[in-house]
Amino acid sequence: MPTLKVTVGNSDHLDQRTRSRLKAAQEGEDLDDAQPTLNFDSYAELSRLLSPKNLELLEAISEHEPASIREAAELVDRDYKQVHRNLSELADIDVIEFQGGGPGEAKKPMLAYDGLEIDIPFTGSNGNTGTVAP
Repeated sequence: MPTLKVTVGNSDHLDQRTRSRLKAAQEGEDLDDAQPTLNFDSYAELSRLLSPKNLELLEAISEHEPASIREAAELVDRDYKQVHRNLSELADIDVIEFQGGGPGEAKKPMLAYDGLEIDIPFTGSNGNTGTVAP
């Protein structure tokens, strides 16, 4: 399983990198180093992913491989509805995926990656960073 690279900042930089990688691929260059990337526009968006409750859920899924959302909720000693909402948000950004979920079948949360690599530039690439009031 690959590692997901998580970045914060303006997506223009990622778009430029993507265009240059596409050009390299079209020219026949080997791009085996491709790493999936998830970009957040702000630290606030990133903090949702990295909330203590979400990290606790990701760790519980990694360690115990729960067979259902209910089992995941029991592992972290939290309410089913809260865990369902958190897992759905993590699935929406492709950090986890669900297996099953058909009629009468539990949805099993599974990690989509073996870890997260966080890349946070402090160079003003994000509209909320890089500027310090005097």
